[in-house]
Amino acid sequence: MDWRLIVIVFVTIFLAELGDKTQLATLLYASKTQSGLSVFIGASLALIFTSFLGAFLGEWISKYIPQNWINIIAGIVFIIIGIFILIRR
Repeated sequence: MDWRLIVIVFVTIFLAELGDKTQLATLLYASKTQSGLSVFIGASLALIFTSFLGAFLGEWISKYIPQNWINIIAGIVFIIIGIFILIRR
């Protein structure tokens, strides 16, 4: 197990998620209920599952598509999403 990689991924994802729509949605759910623990468990399970999909699908895809192509495709997708967001404003 690569602890250095674990720490790098943790810090990166933690910082990226601060103020993210997921965190804001979790905050809103928690503010509407008296069961913050239930909201925490539901949100945690969702994040664990999406991280699981990302990690294992990423590992599987990398066996068939070279890393530089994955980077290019991801960059193009983010640009398209950014343009879509700007147009919808």
